Amino acid sequence: MPDVAVSTLPHNWALAAFLLGVLGLCAFMLLVSSILGSRAWGRSKNEPFESGIVSTGDTRLRFSAKFYLVAMLFVIFDVEALFLFAWAVSVRESGWAGFIGASVFISILVAGLVYEASIGALDWSPAGRRRRQAKLK
Repeated sequence: MPDVAVSTLPHNWALAAFLLGVLGLCAFMLLVSSILGSRAWGRSKNEPFESGIVSTGDTRLRFSAKFYLVAMLFVIFDVEALFLFAWAVSVRESGWAGFIGASVFISILVAGLVYEASIGALDWSPAGRRRRQAKLK
């Protein structure tokens, strides 16, 4: 047992040195920016910078809920691609059990995609909305 504790001691020192270096670098950057930073105040300093274009209108835009739905679907299917890439890398080690697990995973996500398409969540066109509303009447 003592040999294990002694062999991990260099790793602990390396981690401690790394953390001290990171904290020191962060403190140095904050200190230098506060010393060298500008302290000028004015009306133009408080306005948002839009790449040289004068801002017009209200900054609070309302996005459609469909935007958030598409964003959530993107995240879901992006994570699916991540899991499938990890499965593809280890396909030989995982064998048939991994293949069956990946197939179940894909089938659940395909069923969710079919459901989303069937309720019209992916249809943004006005004609599609009119068709859905006609079905409901």
